[in-house]
Amino acid sequence: MRQSSVRGDRSRRRREPDAQEPGWDDGPYQDQGLPPDAPGWTPPEGGAVSSGDGDTPADGDAPADGGGHRKGGRPRGGKGRKVLRWTALTVAVLIVGGAGAGYWYYEHLNANLRKAPRSLSGDGLKKPDPNAFGQSPLNILLLGSDGRNSKENIELGGARQDADRKPLADVQMLLHVSADRSNMSVISIPRDTRVTIPECTDPKTHKVYPQTSAAINESLQHGGPGCTLATWQELTGIYVDHFMMVDFAGVVDMADAIGGVPVCVDKNVYSHDSKGHGSGLRMEKGTHPVKGVQALQWLRTRYGFEDNTDIGRAKAQHMYMNSMVRQLKKGTKLSNPGQLRDLAEAATKALTVDDGLDTVKKLYDLGGDLSRVPTKRITMVTMPWQYSPDESYVMPKPGDAEATFGLLRNDTALDGKDKKKKATPDPEPSTPKGQLKVVVQNGTNSTVNGPVSGRASVVQQRLSGLGYSAAGTDSALTTQADTTITYRDKGQRGDALALAKALGLPKSAVRESSSATGMRLVVGNDWRNGSAYPKKSGEEKAADKAPDSADALNGEDSKACMKVNPQYTF
Repeated sequence: MRQSSVRGDRSRRRREPDAQEPGWDDGPYQDQGLPPDAPGWTPPEGGAVSSGDGDTPADGDAPADGGGHRKGGRPRGGKGRKVLRWTALTVAVLIVGGAGAGYWYYEHLNANLRKAPRSLSGDGLKKPDPNAFGQSPLNILLLGSDGRNSKENIELGGARQDADRKPLADVQMLLHVSADRSNMSVISIPRDTRVTIPECTDPKTHKVYPQTSAAINESLQHGGPGCTLATWQELTGIYVDHFMMVDFAGVVDMADAIGGVPVCVDKNVYSHDSKGHGSGLRMEKGTHPVKGVQALQWLRTRYGFEDNTDIGRAKAQHMYMNSMVRQLKKGTKLSNPGQLRDLAEAATKALTVDDGLDTVKKLYDLGGDLSRVPTKRITMVTMPWQYSPDESYVMPKPGDAEATFGLLRNDTALDGKDKKKKATPDPEPSTPKGQLKVVVQNGTNSTVNGPVSGRASVVQQRLSGLGYSAAGTDSALTTQADTTITYRDKGQRGDALALAKALGLPKSAVRESSSATGMRLVVGNDWRNGSAYPKKSGEEKAADKAPDSADALNGEDSKACMKVNPQYTF
């Protein structure tokens, strides 16, 4: 489905980048050093015909203008090979879960893992309270860096003049696993989305990077992946438990270890044009397994799929990821000890993880959680976005982007298939208003906008005026996107609902939690001023699935096939 607000106007002319502009890879398109029809050229393994050894220019790379898009309204293609870094990340997690006891024979894998602090910007969001059953959702930020800090990365990434440049996080996906582990949602954000990057401190140099507005992929340059995590939390209001990051070489190693992932194109495709733009992917119509550098080409292809935008490329990434998960769930390549060892080595060497995932055992436990999710309940989307007024970058699409983030904050599956609770009458309050003890806390401590002082007192006074004279305040600041009322005992639900109704809060704000010590009202960043809760359109009819503009793809869709741009077929 073509979303005009996301993909732009096809009639708009695009400015082609100059090969000499900053950020462009060195040299024209290379194909094992030879064009496909030259003597000495050989196709790769796997049945599909593909060209390139990875040392090619980025697919449609535009000038490195601070992360912006090329003028003319199209998102720049830029450093396309980075688009696949999430592949190794996801495989690493899923493989650890499927590998079983075999991993315990490889304790040296712990030494392979690179570690970094989880967050580099203050306290950030508070981890959500567990539900009535003591379960909590799990959020993992998957990052792909374009670092060229090794010979292998330079060979695969090109642009040798950028070897000393700080890497960018050009691939960013948030993997959300529901509290009951019944479903998984993955949301991608276009790398050039203009956001507020909070103040971050580099853990190695202790340099302080001031708060700024820039493309989200630049956040990695502000001290490391912990700053990108902090940026995501500020943008989405979602608490992120962990991050996992991989580079060029890790992607190829992981793809080789898996043994190939089936992908599909609806007609012959050759991602290459006369100006040297393209990933070099050359594939015949139909379904073919790809691995190694060919997988790299698939995941970085922009020139070749649909209308040559980052949205088409994200769709290809999602298809690859779903196909890979299906392969792993079938046990593909996990029965041979040698292949399993290779996969374990590739996975751990590819990863940089936060300090909460610093051992193979922790990855194993995490993989166990993920493996419980059935393929049919995996949903992958791209954050709804639109062009800025001057068409120089993209930004979250008003309404749709926040609705998508809100679903994940409330642990609601993006596929709309969560079991609907049977409608039952709301319980009656069991405690007189004047005797109900409720603690009000200020949750507006945003790392970007700062806290709004006195919010707990303002709302407590409002409650007192409504007859809740036993309401008190907690002076400790916290950070929370949505205003909530939590309680512990089921018998308190009637009281909590009555409290929410009195304040004009939606029923969704009322939550039972096994960790609650009493009734607590946290005034979130959705209520930063005034004594009356701000009404939102359709508040009581909150969305129960991802909006159409998120372009959702189900994990069990084995018939998905990329549409090829007619200009790039053969």
